[in-house]
Amino acid sequence: QVQLVESGGGLVQAGGSLRLSCAASGIIIRFDAMDWYRQSQGKQRELVASITSGGSGNYVDSVKGRFTVSRDNAKNTVYLQMNSLKPEDTAVYYCHLRRGRTDYWGQGTQVIVSS
Repeated sequence: QVQLVESGGGLVQAGGSLRLSCAASGIIIRFDAMDWYRQSQGKQRELVASITSGGSGNYVDSVKGRFTVSRDNAKNTVYLQMNSLKPEDTAVYYCHLRRGRTDYWGQGTQVIVSS
């Protein structure tokens, strides 16, 4: 059974940092691109960052220069380092993988940034 399990969320003051982790089990992700999405209350889920199998990251404009996506294939895990957090970064963050026609999602981890 494929599982993506996010962790690392929490409450942080504006300007602070968090590192999210997404641990995959039941599937080897080293050859897959992986994504981080987020969803704020009342808003649609948005793509925040992606990482290719080769380790190249892409970001939505609102997080460029503040967030860094990375991966450790030995641990079958991807990370999202979030620095200089803003209240508008408050959301549930989800890890995502598409393999063929199948989408896999984690359960999400809550990030709350206080002003």
